[in-house]
Amino acid sequence: MALHTLDRSETVYVAGHRGLVGSAIWRYLASQGFTNLVGATSKELDLRNESATREFIERVRPGVIIDAAARVGGIMANSTYPAEFLSDNLRIQLNLMDSAAAVGVPRFLFLGSSCIYPKHAPQPITEDSLLTGPLEDTNIAYAMAKISGIVAIQSHRMEYGRQWISAMPTNLYGPGDNFDLRNSHVLPALIRRFHEAKEAGVDTVTIWGTGTPRREFLHVDDFAAACLVLLENYDDPIPVNVGTGEDASIAELATLVAEVVGYTGEIAYDTSKPDGTPRKLLDVSRMRTTGWKPAISLRDGLASTYAWYLENPPAH
Repeated sequence: MALHTLDRSETVYVAGHRGLVGSAIWRYLASQGFTNLVGATSKELDLRNESATREFIERVRPGVIIDAAARVGGIMANSTYPAEFLSDNLRIQLNLMDSAAAVGVPRFLFLGSSCIYPKHAPQPITEDSLLTGPLEDTNIAYAMAKISGIVAIQSHRMEYGRQWISAMPTNLYGPGDNFDLRNSHVLPALIRRFHEAKEAGVDTVTIWGTGTPRREFLHVDDFAAACLVLLENYDDPIPVNVGTGEDASIAELATLVAEVVGYTGEIAYDTSKPDGTPRKLLDVSRMRTTGWKPAISLRDGLASTYAWYLENPPAH
């Protein structure tokens, strides 16, 4: 099968279609004219269940699977539940791939994470940095699961010649993000904390760590567009980085979020708390060869995400 523009009537199964990434991919594909999108909630289908997953894939028989299903969380969640992060993600990935192989699904896009790379990888991080050094301790279980997913994709390509691919997004954010302070990522956590501090008239917001680590952020709608570009233009065992190629310190990010939210108090840093990886900027030159580049600036993306948060306040 040579790569080409996907038939808009093709059955496309978006695993994890209710999550931040999956819902953005669903919205984007629908906007591009795809008429046969398939999804199943975790209540309808537990992807950790091998037989249930196989039965579902055999019934739906998709031409494309996009694996956006995963157990995810920030430093606290990863540090607290490493066994679950490893087990759940391994099961989800392998059940989907084994089922896809059994029915001969032509195209499979596995979504990994930039946390797969070594903690002290040279910056910006190129795809060949994978497995060249120790991982960040705070999310090693999740990273190992995602690395296994990449190896699984490469193994299916090598053994069976399948045109399956992997994409490694940088830190994603946007509408539909998780704003639960117990297990959210840094950006949605900052949005909620600054908003609540503004509402309560709190003078100071304290951020974990020193504020010096640097992070790259990509709006999830930009990433959704990249996924379709990859499905139609990329066929290589090497996982492809997807990001902006630009980063900011946590302190710079906190200042920008405070401005967007309208918080005017002080920002302090608790240096007794962990920083995580010192820097994580992706080399996106491989992705740029497809012609894709992000369209949403960080400030505009934060503003739209905050607007979504105001319209969809968390339950607690």
